[in-house]
Amino acid sequence: MSNEKLHFEEAMTKLEGVVQKLESGDVPLEEAINLYKEGMELSAYCHGKLQDAEKQLITIIDKDGESTSFDPSKGTEANE
Repeated sequence: MSNEKLHFEEAMTKLEGVVQKLESGDVPLEEAINLYKEGMELSAYCHGKLQDAEKQLITIIDKDGESTSFDPSKGTEANE
């Protein structure tokens, strides 16, 4: 499966579809295994996209135009 051209929202929609099919219980074993694999790939792809977004948000630009690290767990700049 090539997820590289997939947008996050599309991947999430596909993942939700996979989960619904698996939860229905009306899927033959071989298809369920393939759906599970696809779901794991989609989940990893979405997780990676979220991590990339978090990395971008952790560095903020201060009022002087300088990059500043931000610690989201503290809600403050990391060097404070």
